[in-house]
Amino acid sequence: MGVAAQFSTIIEMFDTVTKKYYAESRPILMHKVDKKYRGISYAEFRRKVEMFALGLASLGVKKNDAIAIISENRPEWVIADMGIVLLGAVDVPIYPTLTAKQIEFIFNDAQISIAVVSNQSQLNKVMKIKDQVKTLETIILMTEKTDAPTDGSVIGFSSIYEKGKEFEAQNRDFFENAISHVKPGDLLTIIYTSGTTGNPKGVMLSHSNLVSNIIASADAIPITSEDVFLSFLPLCHSFERMAGYYTAMACGATVAYAESAETVRDNLMEIHPTIVTTVPRLFERIQSRLQKQIDGSSAAKQKIFYWAVNTGRRYVAAKKKGAVNPVLKAQFALAELLVFQKLKERTGGKIRYFVSGGAALPRQIGEFFEAVGITIIEGYGLTETSPVLCANRLDDYEFGTVGKPIHGVSIKIGDDGEILAKGPNIMLGYYNNKKSTEEVIDKEGWFHTGDIGAFDAHGMLVITDRKKHLFVSSGGKNIAPQPIENLFLQSKYIDQFVLIGDKRMFLSALIVPDFDAIQEYADRNKIQYTSVSELVKNPVIVSIIERDIQNLQKDLANFERVRKFVLLDRQFSLEEGEITPTLKVKRKIIEERYAHLIEGMYKNVA
Repeated sequence: MGVAAQFSTIIEMFDTVTKKYYAESRPILMHKVDKKYRGISYAEFRRKVEMFALGLASLGVKKNDAIAIISENRPEWVIADMGIVLLGAVDVPIYPTLTAKQIEFIFNDAQISIAVVSNQSQLNKVMKIKDQVKTLETIILMTEKTDAPTDGSVIGFSSIYEKGKEFEAQNRDFFENAISHVKPGDLLTIIYTSGTTGNPKGVMLSHSNLVSNIIASADAIPITSEDVFLSFLPLCHSFERMAGYYTAMACGATVAYAESAETVRDNLMEIHPTIVTTVPRLFERIQSRLQKQIDGSSAAKQKIFYWAVNTGRRYVAAKKKGAVNPVLKAQFALAELLVFQKLKERTGGKIRYFVSGGAALPRQIGEFFEAVGITIIEGYGLTETSPVLCANRLDDYEFGTVGKPIHGVSIKIGDDGEILAKGPNIMLGYYNNKKSTEEVIDKEGWFHTGDIGAFDAHGMLVITDRKKHLFVSSGGKNIAPQPIENLFLQSKYIDQFVLIGDKRMFLSALIVPDFDAIQEYADRNKIQYTSVSELVKNPVIVSIIERDIQNLQKDLANFERVRKFVLLDRQFSLEEGEITPTLKVKRKIIEERYAHLIEGMYKNVA
């Protein structure tokens, strides 16, 4: 278990792992080709990376040159990344969902010389801004059949391989020399944070930043060469890149790429993964879909399901105390046979555990999946910390917490409750932004996360909220919105929930209903409607959501309770700039966009 060999740079990791498994037929990567999953062997992968790197060298790419990748998850993303890294150049991954204007800012800030793009859509965005980016010389296109310009500025991926072969014939020692010049402290990548306000900041991470995090993460969460990952979170996000790509590779595991986030359900059944790195949204959707099925089933089936889940909860509690009696053991075995086995089959049937990150995992979600025999391990970190700071372990976890610090990382709580971190994984700083760097890394080297939290009695870190998100009511009460928002997401009728209340007399909310759930309710109860816009205004629909809110908030303090809400007729979206690529709500933008609805909830209030 753990990493397959010792290394101090990502290049060394690539070199040692691909050599170790070079002769094996077992794939390092898998992807869909003509509706079937195809594997790429370690030998084939190594050769493609070498040819891509040498192809870049033939274009004049040098150490520290900045090269962008704009692509969905696919093998070419990894080949391009590793090829860039092998030359000591700097990888700048960009979300494929960003607009041309957003890409233009990053290109100019990072001084991009080459952009590697996946398809016609991404090419169009880059061509639109090409004249505004003076440093951009070449665009490399992964998909060959496109309407690319013929002026030589756009080169196909396969052409880069060919250039690499030609370059290799004339420069036999180039590759080894280039590799030997890359040191642990060298800049590896600049990852631009999506940010909920203002322009993104370029987080500079070195080889040693990522290597320390890979080794410590593999030590905390066991991965073997027998494991198979299903990857669907964006590779440009630090969590998937470090955990679902670099760490998986370092441990000799196989990584299969989902076709898209929408096909994960089918791809789980095709790949039968043992590990999946994901965000809490996936579990919320699985549970919501399951709840709808149960609600629509017979009374007998409902009774069996709820009995099984309750048995699972009792079994887990007894197991933690080492007090499972024979009767409970037999009941759990029956629950496994009647219910849990079928649920596990929906995830492919071989899952050892899920790793959840990117946002807080609601405690009730973790406890539900634990009860049905599916383990979720939650971790915590930021792009600036490479990214993992803390993680629950398979043999030491507690829902509602993000676990204990990983090896080499120190965590302390500041006087104002802010979580501060120090370790070999802390970024070099923000690119071209000394002022912002000094604001987050103090003179003693402590990184200020911007999160509020505390350690519990077992040494587990509990995160309350973002420092910037804390509300102060007009009555002077401090309110953390995130736990309250997560509480209301338990309702099967609520899909997205934004709490309002900073400097206000009371809390209110903007709610995006689960449209499938409310339409199903309306159809079942013969409620007439011609559109979703009409349905969200229907008093009956409003009342069922109000009922859920009242039930869920009964244990909250009075000042934490939602007194008014408005139902919206569309989801918050990435395209409209309302959420980040990691699905975090841009609170400021939403409050500005829906100001008229918000103010309406506070009118005529004494």
